[in-house]
Amino acid sequence: MRLESATRKKVKLRLNIASPSGFGKTYGALLIAYGITGNWETVGVIDTENDSASLYSNLGSFKTLRLDPPFTAERYIEAIKICEKEKMEVIIIDSITHFWNGQGGILEYQNSLGGRYQDWAKATPLYQKWLNTILQSSCHIITTNRKKQGYNIITDGNKTKVEKAGLEDEIRSGYEYEMSLALEIINENHLTKASKDRTGLFANKPEFIITENTGKQILDWCNEGVPVDENKIFERISDCKSLDELLKLYYQNPVQDDVTLMAFTQKRTELEQTSIPTSLTKPKFSSNGAHK
Repeated sequence: MRLESATRKKVKLRLNIASPSGFGKTYGALLIAYGITGNWETVGVIDTENDSASLYSNLGSFKTLRLDPPFTAERYIEAIKICEKEKMEVIIIDSITHFWNGQGGILEYQNSLGGRYQDWAKATPLYQKWLNTILQSSCHIITTNRKKQGYNIITDGNKTKVEKAGLEDEIRSGYEYEMSLALEIINENHLTKASKDRTGLFANKPEFIITENTGKQILDWCNEGVPVDENKIFERISDCKSLDELLKLYYQNPVQDDVTLMAFTQKRTELEQTSIPTSLTKPKFSSNGAHK
């Protein structure tokens, strides 16, 4: 454990695009992805929307992976791993809504347990495992989710009325706050605004239409930081005093080469002889940035 000067490191994009159906989430995600890579063949789309991404195949030769029900955490995670293994630079998950309320999704799973509040004790770890896979990926990731009209039921004496209460995300509350950037497409003219923005590129700016240049702007922001110093990684691995500390460091620095992977594995073996992790037993590291 050490105190260091704060430095801006290069990062991988975590972007969510939300809108009602038909406003252009998929098209916008594809344009941003191409702006980031400049190469359609390194853009992979995990498609839960009945091959809707393929409607834009005229844009370029991006890759698609059709994901059918059940929309479980395990199947989403498997799809992400496949895209990583195939060396995609950008992974588009279109959409994450099905993971939340689709067939086999988290809400269905929680209801199958009884639908009680305490049943979230079993459902939440699956959600967190799915979320961690997104956050820890070595690829840029763009997710999309639907928004639906929300309503309030108001009772006034013997009268009850229903009022519109704005649009609600069809994903767990707070998801967008895990992202680097969250965009909302607000109308059929594809005007877009930022609902959460760590990049500083779009917050408090006029509404705009997503183009390839949007992706280029975002890529410049991602690349502004300094590269991770590999020697420092090895020093920090060596300094870890517990398996939990080692696992946290591993999450923060997705493994991309066998040498670093071996350093993590050797340190894990060393620590296993003297300590027991409080969160996981014997974490195993893999080269795709996730633990087994």
